Amino acid sequence: MTTIGFIGLGTMGAPMAANLLRKGYAVTVYNRTPGKTEELVKMGADLSDSPMDAARNSDIIITMISNDQAIREVYYGTNGIFQGLKPGQAIIDCSTISPDLARHLALESEAKSVQFLDAPVTGSKPAAEDGTLVFMVGGSLEAVKEHEELLLAMGRKVLHMGGNGSGSIAKLAHNTVVGINAVGLIEGMAIAARGGIDASSFLELVQSGGAASKQADLKGRKIIEHEFSNQFSLALMLKDLRLSSVLTDNMNVPTPMLEAAKSQFQIGDAMGYGNLDLSALALCYERWIGRPIAEAYQGGADAAAAERTSESANTPPIGAERRRSARLAMEIPLMLSVYQWEQAGSFSGQTIEGKLLDLSDSGLQISSSIRLEKDMFVVIHFLQEAGLPPITARIIRIEQQDDIFHYGCMLTGLSPYQRLQLEQYIHSKLD
Repeated sequence: MTTIGFIGLGTMGAPMAANLLRKGYAVTVYNRTPGKTEELVKMGADLSDSPMDAARNSDIIITMISNDQAIREVYYGTNGIFQGLKPGQAIIDCSTISPDLARHLALESEAKSVQFLDAPVTGSKPAAEDGTLVFMVGGSLEAVKEHEELLLAMGRKVLHMGGNGSGSIAKLAHNTVVGINAVGLIEGMAIAARGGIDASSFLELVQSGGAASKQADLKGRKIIEHEFSNQFSLALMLKDLRLSSVLTDNMNVPTPMLEAAKSQFQIGDAMGYGNLDLSALALCYERWIGRPIAEAYQGGADAAAAERTSESANTPPIGAERRRSARLAMEIPLMLSVYQWEQAGSFSGQTIEGKLLDLSDSGLQISSSIRLEKDMFVVIHFLQEAGLPPITARIIRIEQQDDIFHYGCMLTGLSPYQRLQLEQYIHSKLD
């Protein structure tokens, strides 16, 4: 009987291994974190005490590991997989990792006369449980056909993408689409909610029209019901988008949509939602629009959930009430670099002291004893403790109070992540 060594028993790995056991395969399991093997052992799995041991006692090794660093530890460590291999075995890595690393693993395996397939999956936890995953596989076509039956014991389709590394490239390209779709869905639901449209009615519209998507089907109700149990975590989506960003930079492929989606998931992770389902990105939008996406879920347990949503974030929303109450006290010191256009295409500049008085959705209010002019551009420098880059703003409004000038400034070129940093710094000074 073919023996399988399954290494990595997280959200996806555990149900995949369970399906192999149900299909009658002999499975030996290993997980770096203790406690995740118990249910599988009860189902009949054998237990290994290291990746090396699992590899030594298996014909085929399957890995499902969270990231590149962990993969290197599992494969190259003192008690890693490569320490226990013997000629004639096969490795199937179902992790989402960088294509370069997948190719290195393939070369290392080939040197030991071991087959290697990079075979990441699409389909989150429910698909892993139901055995309906889709495998996108990089490696020789011969090896894919040889192990297709094993893969179909955990999924419904096996797609050969090309040589080693192709499975990883396909997965990153695929998850780029998933991440962009997820942000688009949440952003559209936030727009509808801010406009007073019932969330369930809007979701039905999305699913019935040209905006229909798998993300709407999988995540729409989770967003409405504030049910963010983890099917595929926000942190893992961010990890995949970062890998895709590196890949596309190296391939010289412009990816403005990828970078925008990555920025949004960075904000969600910074707000503390990384371990929740990726649909928890909706909590960021709810803060920005100042209300739940689904008003119907404000009562009872959902009211408590909404309250926890605001309290759990490190930076409470900067809403109108907070600004009004804090406006007089918010006098955060800063420096302003002021530039003026001179003839012959040159600039002259000076640096003056100022204070931050208020932050709004589109800009901020600063004060200084120095008279500036409307439409003048200034570069705002916060204290070194803020850890903020210089921020460029244009003066659009001027009010004089005694000897102090108050300037309403519109921010330019400020990314969502930098705005989050700015909000965090302001609250650290107010609290």
